[in-house]
Amino acid sequence: MLRSMYSGVSGLRIHQTRMDVIGNNIANVNTTGFKSGRVTFNEIFSQTLQGASGASENIGGRNPMQVGLGANISSIDTLMTEGAAQRTDNPLDMKIEGEGFFIVSDAGGFKFTRAGAFRLDEVGNLCNPEGLNVMGWGVDPNTGNIIKDKVNKIKILSAENMYSEPSMTKNITVSGNIKKNDPELADGLTIQLPIYDSLGYKYNVDFMVKKNAKSENQLDLTIMDNSLKDINGVKIGSTSNKLPDGDIPKTITFDTNTGKVVSAAADGSDTQLKIALGSTPTGFSEFSQPIIVDFAGLTLFNEDTTIEGFGGDEDGLGAGAPAGELTDYEIGTDGKILGKYSNDKTKILGQISIAKFKNPAGLQKVGNNLFQVTNNSGEFNGIGTDVTADGGSLNGGVLEMSNVDLSREFTDMITTQRGFQANSRIITASDEMLQELVNLKR
Repeated sequence: MLRSMYSGVSGLRIHQTRMDVIGNNIANVNTTGFKSGRVTFNEIFSQTLQGASGASENIGGRNPMQVGLGANISSIDTLMTEGAAQRTDNPLDMKIEGEGFFIVSDAGGFKFTRAGAFRLDEVGNLCNPEGLNVMGWGVDPNTGNIIKDKVNKIKILSAENMYSEPSMTKNITVSGNIKKNDPELADGLTIQLPIYDSLGYKYNVDFMVKKNAKSENQLDLTIMDNSLKDINGVKIGSTSNKLPDGDIPKTITFDTNTGKVVSAAADGSDTQLKIALGSTPTGFSEFSQPIIVDFAGLTLFNEDTTIEGFGGDEDGLGAGAPAGELTDYEIGTDGKILGKYSNDKTKILGQISIAKFKNPAGLQKVGNNLFQVTNNSGEFNGIGTDVTADGGSLNGGVLEMSNVDLSREFTDMITTQRGFQANSRIITASDEMLQELVNLKR
């Protein structure tokens, strides 16, 4: 009877612990990134009253006789299944699609979380609500590429990220239509080409299109000498800015059937001009290389003349730009933070890395939706992993909800309550049996 009473006591204890875990799960049903717990039981050592015996010629074998001594908690597991997505439209909210944890850090070292509710602090660091710095990789200032080395705190609004450096114009594309009967072609039709020097100062260069004296389907193109002007149209002193020898003028030929520019050179060089400018009047900026002007996109249709020039090649590269201020930023599905600037330029500001563990269920909860490594979780190498390495991604403007399943929790609550109730009945029944035993003395 005492054995049964102690078994009932053990049953009460383990079901109380299970109810504690269920209560915690339900309390955190709306906690961002929360991972629910699960309790499993096992039986305690059994007392053997009689051992097993084998069969003989005259008698069969007998099974052992044992009395169990109650139940014990086998494990309290953290379920690492992925929670559902909750849309917030906050650009700094993120959800990991797949495995892994965000890496955050404070004075105590690295912590890990699935809760991606981040924000900027007063100096521009990306942090979680408790002020822990979100960790990731920086950018090589020379190449602009991500350096996948030891993780550091991500500072979006750092001094170097607040502006975009100016860039010199390398390519200009001239496009549009030229009406071959346009009267202005006789004396030369002039348009302005926009260019930027190495410090982002903007100038215009006069570009002339003129009829070829020998053929109606040919035009002569040239950059006019001393044609460098500031943004107000004022000619820059007596600076001579000429094309390399042999490029004045450039004669282009149009196909008589299609009205498009014909190119005989494999590299398209016969449809290009080169502007060699050298030093500029700002005194300390320069054009360190010739500017390529491509006019392969011109046509000779019977429409109004609409010729114009714009910076950049057909892919928009080499356009040149002044310095720009940071106006916006966004975090891509690969964790890269893209800055957008007032000069229409973009650049990578950093990349959020994640941590993966061989046994994520072995991580230990330390509060505030945070985990830390244990001897059974696997170590963090201090570098992290690209979220896309195993097919994962970051979902911006979305948070991961708790993975608590209320239907399961309420079902477990009922069975736990019944288990607790049944074990209490064991204690009551054992007490009554003991009372009857004591009453035998009467």
